[in-house]
Amino acid sequence: MIIPACFSQPNSPSSSSRTSTQVPQNLVTCIYQTQLCNSLTYLTLSWFRTLSSHSLTIHATHTFSITITLKPSTFTFFKTGPGSKSIYLNRNRKISQKIKLFWDFAGAKFGHNMAEPDSCFYLAIWCNGKVEFFLGDLVMQFTKQKHHQNGDQILLSRREHVFGSMNYVSRGEFMGSKHEIEIECNGGVLRVKVDDEVRLVVKRLAWKFRGNEKIFMEGVEVEFYWDVLSWVVNGDNGNNNGHGVFVFQVGDAAVWPEMVGPEKRLMRKSLQGLTTEPSIVSLSPASSEVLQWAEESSDGGRSSCSSSTKSCGSNGGFSLLLYAWRRD
Repeated sequence: MIIPACFSQPNSPSSSSRTSTQVPQNLVTCIYQTQLCNSLTYLTLSWFRTLSSHSLTIHATHTFSITITLKPSTFTFFKTGPGSKSIYLNRNRKISQKIKLFWDFAGAKFGHNMAEPDSCFYLAIWCNGKVEFFLGDLVMQFTKQKHHQNGDQILLSRREHVFGSMNYVSRGEFMGSKHEIEIECNGGVLRVKVDDEVRLVVKRLAWKFRGNEKIFMEGVEVEFYWDVLSWVVNGDNGNNNGHGVFVFQVGDAAVWPEMVGPEKRLMRKSLQGLTTEPSIVSLSPASSEVLQWAEESSDGGRSSCSSSTKSCGSNGGFSLLLYAWRRD
């Protein structure tokens, strides 16, 4: 039993025929717990990048959804300046409440092929005369428009779709400490690196296609789960596609953002025609069995926050969920 994502040659003849400006380079979805107009809200931010486009979708279930076009990744003469938009919230037939979004991504700095900015940007949500959500480092620039108060948001989880042939790189912040994480799959062996140091090696991956282990990041205990059954099953049926699922979890953090916008379209399109068991084909963010393990091991065992009123406390926890897509 051979896992194609670990054994196939990265430069196959079919790779050029699949090249497209709309093929995702990176897709990141984060869920924040915050207050909007005195109501507990779970806010989902999805950053999506292809060769020809770049966008951010902000979504709160049954409340509002908006997509902001960022500057395209290759055509730098198209610039998106500071912007704003007023939105009226619709909540359970209550009187509509007004919020206002402010953003500036004109000079945002991005890592190589990354959808989420590193610096030189801001995103703010204004309600009831104060800032209730703020993301970014351009505090002074935003202060010129509005009196700035730090938003009281909590990052509950981050889900990222990464693309490669044998190496998949992401980043995460665990208990206030930022780390670069690399998943390497080569020769039937899985290696997990944190800040360029190998923290875990799993051999005979074709037989150990699911599992979990504990790793440590600067003294912080992190539960690591992996599920590469999609690679195994599709490899046995001659399909070199599919995705591996990897979870890094600290504390009570099994909160998966629901899939919306470009992420939902990516999953639906990418999974068409794949030969997998039904649980993997599902668009549910917690469909993989390894995600169910992660939920059950967390305090309370919660999954997708699909409702702005659903109880999903963080208790200081955080989860990083990686979908690793093989791309020749």
